[in-house]
Amino acid sequence: MFRQVGPWEIILVLAVLLLLFGAKKLPELARSVGRSVKELRSGMKEGEEAEAEAEAPSEETTPEG
Repeated sequence: MFRQVGPWEIILVLAVLLLLFGAKKLPELARSVGRSVKELRSGMKEGEEAEAEAEAPSEETTPEG
């Protein structure tokens, strides 16, 4: 999907972002995106752990005999 994105496209996108948000807002925007990605990863990790716990049978619920 992103195989055809070259350096000129990246420069163009950065220039458009600079024009839209300005130099003062870009660090704040990047910080916000970084926090969002961190939250997303944390939530995905918690979801995987909960799913693993639900799939693994607990010793208390297995019938004896």
